Amino acid sequence: MNYDKDDDEADRIYQEIDEKMDKRRRARREAREKKEREDYERNNPKIQLQFADLKRSLGSVTEEEWAALPEVGDMTGKAKRAREARLSNQRAYAVPDSVISAASQVGELDTSISTESSDGTMTNFASIGAAQKSALQVRLDSAASSTNGAQTAVSGTSTSVDPRGYITALEKSQAQGEIPVEDINRARTLLESAVKTNVHNGPGYVALCRLEEVAGKIGTAKKVIQKGCEMCPRSTAVWEEAIRINRDNIHNAKIIAATGIKQNPKAIKLWLAAIELEKTANDRKKVTRQALDHNPQSVELWKMLINDTEDIEAVKMLFAKAVDTVKLSEELWISYARVSDPDEAQQILNAARKAIPTSWAVWVQACRLQEQLGKENLCDKIMERAVKALIKENAMLKREDWIKQAEICEEEGAIVTAGSIIKSTVGWKLDEDDERRDTWLQDAKDSIARSRYETARAILEHTISVFPQSTKVWHEAADLEKRHGSIDTLLDVLERAVDTCPQSESLWLMYAREMWQADRPNDARNVIARSFQSLPGNENLYTRAVDFEVDANQYDQARAFLRLARDTAATDRIFMKSAVLERQLGNLDAALDLVNEGLQTWPGSWKLHAVKGQIYESMSKLKEAQEAFSIGTRANPKAPILFILLARIQEKQGAIVKARSTLDRGRQQNPKSAQILCEAVRLERRANNMNAAQQLMAVALQQCPQSGILWAEKIMYLETRTQRKPRALEAIKKVENDPILFVVVARIFWGERKLDKAGTWFTRAVNLDPDFGDGWVWYYKFLLQHGTEEKQAEVMNRTVMAEPKHGEIWQSVRKDPKNAKKGVEEILKIAVTKAE
Repeated sequence: MNYDKDDDEADRIYQEIDEKMDKRRRARREAREKKEREDYERNNPKIQLQFADLKRSLGSVTEEEWAALPEVGDMTGKAKRAREARLSNQRAYAVPDSVISAASQVGELDTSISTESSDGTMTNFASIGAAQKSALQVRLDSAASSTNGAQTAVSGTSTSVDPRGYITALEKSQAQGEIPVEDINRARTLLESAVKTNVHNGPGYVALCRLEEVAGKIGTAKKVIQKGCEMCPRSTAVWEEAIRINRDNIHNAKIIAATGIKQNPKAIKLWLAAIELEKTANDRKKVTRQALDHNPQSVELWKMLINDTEDIEAVKMLFAKAVDTVKLSEELWISYARVSDPDEAQQILNAARKAIPTSWAVWVQACRLQEQLGKENLCDKIMERAVKALIKENAMLKREDWIKQAEICEEEGAIVTAGSIIKSTVGWKLDEDDERRDTWLQDAKDSIARSRYETARAILEHTISVFPQSTKVWHEAADLEKRHGSIDTLLDVLERAVDTCPQSESLWLMYAREMWQADRPNDARNVIARSFQSLPGNENLYTRAVDFEVDANQYDQARAFLRLARDTAATDRIFMKSAVLERQLGNLDAALDLVNEGLQTWPGSWKLHAVKGQIYESMSKLKEAQEAFSIGTRANPKAPILFILLARIQEKQGAIVKARSTLDRGRQQNPKSAQILCEAVRLERRANNMNAAQQLMAVALQQCPQSGILWAEKIMYLETRTQRKPRALEAIKKVENDPILFVVVARIFWGERKLDKAGTWFTRAVNLDPDFGDGWVWYYKFLLQHGTEEKQAEVMNRTVMAEPKHGEIWQSVRKDPKNAKKGVEEILKIAVTKAE
C-alpha cells in the first residue's frame, strides 16, 4: 500500500487522541490500582507484619520469665537422623600399616637416584615442562578469546585489542602517574600485533603512537604515526594525531596538515587543525577561505572566519554570504541579526522565517528584538503568530520545552519575552478537562525551585487570567511576591485579589496582615473596614481587627471591637477571645464573667471550659479549676484536651489514681485519640511505672498505628539508646512523611554526633511542614550548638516567615499569657530553653 502524507497525518491525529484519552484515564486508573494494591496487602499481609505487635510485646518479658521457658524437646525425625549421624562419626577404625609406615618416613631426605625407569616411577622433567607450557598456552588463548574487541591471529594465538579504549586508558594512567614498564611492554606487544595483522587499522596506529609518547619515545611515536599516515591516508584520526604530535615543529606540522587535507579535502577537523597552526589572523583567514572553498556548507568554518574578522561591515558581508550559502542554519541567521541594525535585523529575521519556517528560535529572537527596541506591546503578538506558524508547519515544541526557553530568556535578561512565551504556549495541548490550574501551579513551583521567578510569575499571571475566581491561585501569587518580590508588588497582588474575590475571607485577612507588617496601620484598618462591608458578621475579621489593636496597645479599641462582635456576630470564639484578652490584661474576674456568659449560650464549647479552668488555675484555685474541667468533660466528652487538662490538674494535686481514671474515661469516649493515649503513657512514665507505660504504648500503637506522636514517645523515652534507630526505621515505614518522626530521627543522629545527617533530617522536617513549630525549635537548638551564625540567622528568618502555629512545645509557649505580645523570634528563643 502507498503511504502518503494523509496517512501520516491520520496516524498522528490518532496517536494524539490515544495520548489524550490515556492521560484522562490515567488518574482514575492509578487510583484504582492503588486501591486494589492496598486491599490486597490488607487481605494478604506479610508474616512479619502479622507478628509485629507480638515482637513488640516481647520487650515486656522479664528475665525470670525468659529463664522459666521450657527447653524444646527433640521430636522430629530430622533431629534423630542428625543425632545418629553424629554417633556414626564417632566410630573407630583400624589404621592400615601403610599409613603408619608413611608417617614414620615423614621428614627424611633420600639422596639416592634410581637408574631403573622401566617400572614407570622415573620422573620425566621434559614432559612436565611440556605439559606446563601447553597448559599456559591454553590459559592464554582462553583469556584472549574471552575479551571484547577485534581479534586477530598472530603466530597461532588470539590477541584482542580495543585501540580507542586503550587510548583512554593511557590518558587516565598518564594523569594518575607513571605507568609501569611491564604494562608498557605488554601493551606495545599487543598494539604492534594489531597493526601488523591489519595494516589499515588507523586507531591502532594512533594508540601505538600514544603509547610510545607516554613511554617517552617521541621519535618512535612520530615514526609510527607517519607509517599510519602512509597506510591509512583516508583516516582523519591518524592525520589529526600526526599534526598534534608534530606541533613542536610548526613547519612539519603544516606540511603534514597540507598532505592530509589533499587526501581528505572534506575533513573539517583537519582544516580546523590546520587553521590552529597559523599564528596571525590573516593567515588563519586564508586557510579558512580555502577550507570554505571545499566545504561551503560548514557552519563551523563560517563562524571561525567571522570571528577572525574585526571590521563590522566585513562581518556583515560575511554573514550575508554565509546565510545565503547555508540557508538552514539558525545560528548564523540569529547571529547575523544580532550584529545588524534594528531595521536590518527585522528584515534578516523575516528572511530567516521564510528560509526556515520550522524554526522556533527565529521567532524568539524576533520577540527579543522588539523588547530591546522598547516595543514590548508587540511581543505578545509576535509569539501568537509564532504559535500559529509552527502549528501549521507541525514544528511546535512541547509545553515543557517552551517553559525551558522562557527560563533561558529570563536568565539572559529578556523578561518580557519570557512572559510572552509563557502566555502563548503554557496552555499548549491542555484541555479544560486536564486540570489546567493544578498543572500550571505545579509548573510555577518547578520554576521557583529553579530560581526562575519571572517565569513563575508569568505562569501565575496567565493562570489568574483563566481562573480569576480561584483563591488558591491568588494565594500562590501572593506567596511568590512575599518570598521573592517586594512589598509593593505583594500589596498590589493582594489588592487585585480582594477586588476580584471580595468574598474570600483568607485573602482579606492576608491583605490586612501584610499591610500591618508593612508599618501601615491606618491602611490595615481601612482594609479591615472594607472587609466588613464585603463579609459582614465574619468572626475571623473581628478577631484579626482585635489582634491589630492589641499589637498597637489600643486595648480600649480592641474591647470595642469585641463588644461589637458580641452584639452583632456572637460566637463562642468571640467570647473566648474576649476572655483571653481580659486574662492577658490581668482582669481575671472580668474574664471569668465573659466565659460564664458565653457558656450560658454555648454550654458544649470545650474551648470556653478550657479557658475557664486555666483562669482558675492561674488564680491558684485548683479545686475550682478541676471542677471546671470536670464539667467540661461531661458537657463535651468528645474533646480530648479537656480530659488531659483535668488529669494534669489531678496529677498536680497528687491524685495519680484519679488522673489515671480520668484518662481511662477519655479513652473510652475517644478510643482513637492519640493525644489521650500518649498522655496516659506519659502519666505512667512520670510515675516511674515503666512496665505499665510499655503495656499502654503497645495498646496505643495497636489502636493508632499511624500516630507520629506515639511513635516519638516510644522511641525517645521507652526504648534503649541502641534500639532507637531500628525502631525509628520501623516507624517511618509505617508512618510516611511525619515531621514529628523526622525530628526524632534527627535527634537520634544528634545524640550519635552524626551532625551532617542530623542537619539533613531537621531540614526535611521543617520543609515537610513549616507550620510545625517544634521542628523549628529543635532545629534552632541544634544550630545553637553546632551551627554557624549565618545558618542560625537563616533558620530564624525562615521561622518568622513560616509563622508556625502547631507543636506541643511551641503552643505551650505561644499561648502562655506572659508571651502574648512577643513575636516569633522571642517565642522561638523561649521555646528552645524548654525543649528537652
